[in-house]
Amino acid sequence: MPNLFPLESEFTENEAVEGSADDNVMFGRSWRFDYEAGEFIMTPTGKLAVADEQEAWIQWCMKVIRTPRYRYLVYSRDYGHELEDLIGSGVSRAVYESEIQRMIAEALMTDSRTERVDGFAFTWSGGTCSFTCKVSSVRDEQVTLQGSVVI
Repeated sequence: MPNLFPLESEFTENEAVEGSADDNVMFGRSWRFDYEAGEFIMTPTGKLAVADEQEAWIQWCMKVIRTPRYRYLVYSRDYGHELEDLIGSGVSRAVYESEIQRMIAEALMTDSRTERVDGFAFTWSGGTCSFTCKVSSVRDEQVTLQGSVVI
C-alpha cells in the first residue's frame, strides 16, 4: 500500500508555477445596455450591440449594484445587494457607510473576475447616501462605479 505521507516531494520550492490566476477566469461577452435610458443599445442595422470582455464585466458590476438580492427568482442567491435592509435601521452615518461598503464589496466579489473593491467615497443629501467605489478585475482593469441608497 502506498504511503499517504511520502518522505520526498515531487515538487521543489523553487519550481515556477505556470499560468496566473486570471488565465482560468473566463470573461465572456454580453450585450451593451444603456442604464440611463433603461434599454439595450442597438447598432445602426437594428441588431443588439455586443460588449467586449472588459465591458461585459463592467456591465455585470453595474447591474449587481442596481439589483436587490433575493427579489428576482431568475438570479442565484449570490446575485445582487442587500442595501434595502439598511432602510429605517436608525444607526449612525458611519455605520451606514461601513455596511454599504461591506454589502457592495460582498456583492461584487462573488464574481471570479473581480479581484478588489475599494476606494469608497460617500456623499449624503438628506436621507440619501450616494457612494462611489473602485473595482479592479483580475486583469488589472479598473472601473469607478456609483450608486445610492435611500436610508
